[in-house]
Amino acid sequence: MMFLGLIILIAQIRKSHWAPLWAGRTWRSHPLAAARRPLRLPLTMRGRSSRCMCLNNRSAPLPAIVPAVRKATAAVIFLHGLGDTGHGWAEDLAGIRSAHIKYICPHAPVMPVTLNMNMAMPSWFDIIGLSPDSQEDETGIKQAAESVKALIRQEVKNGIPSNRIILGGFSQGGALSLYTALTTQQKLASVTALSCWLPLRASFPRGPISGLNRDISILQCHGNLDPLVPLMFGSLTAERLKTLVNPANVTFKTYGGMIHSSCQQEMMDIKQFIDKLLTPID
Repeated sequence: MMFLGLIILIAQIRKSHWAPLWAGRTWRSHPLAAARRPLRLPLTMRGRSSRCMCLNNRSAPLPAIVPAVRKATAAVIFLHGLGDTGHGWAEDLAGIRSAHIKYICPHAPVMPVTLNMNMAMPSWFDIIGLSPDSQEDETGIKQAAESVKALIRQEVKNGIPSNRIILGGFSQGGALSLYTALTTQQKLASVTALSCWLPLRASFPRGPISGLNRDISILQCHGNLDPLVPLMFGSLTAERLKTLVNPANVTFKTYGGMIHSSCQQEMMDIKQFIDKLLTPID
């Protein structure tokens, strides 16, 4: 079972320098696959150890950022999946960018992942098991959420109101974005949660949450052929979210033939969702 978990979690990495994986639409070769080439780290990880931020009490490089074309009046903070970095999603978001929005894609710290035989890889928190009743890294999840809240506070200091900030993520990053949005005291514009689940679900009340985001808009997207985070997990998460926030504001979209990845239609749906909520300010 442990070996199976290793295979599954390595396969989960969406667009990574750490393992061979699909990049949403096309395959990318593993950096170690040809002629034993040395591992090529992203630019922000080469020779820039002095320019780091602290996530989960570990060092991580500064986020990948797609700047606004004109003055930024809104922001999207998007969290990548297990083993990935923010660079791949920054590229994808640049393809659907709006001129007044700043896109911020932080990198998770490198840490051992229990299920992955303690292999060190970028991870927002530890993953102990794959089943719904598996033990969760409560301390790690809460620490990671505090780090994301710090990013939100920084953008507010930069002049962007929190209600003009969308929080989003894919897989493990999507799970963290949901947990953060439901526990923060900062009013957010919305959440985009892709191919993910709600962590620490037992910690939430049976009825609506009491925080500022009880009426938050949530876009949940999931592939119907996802073998890693099954569609059932996404459906159950959507139903749980409808008990925590205004159910009319929870949208759950599925994509035929999509596995644990993204597709063009999903990206277009995300763009439409973002542009509807973060309209330009003249």
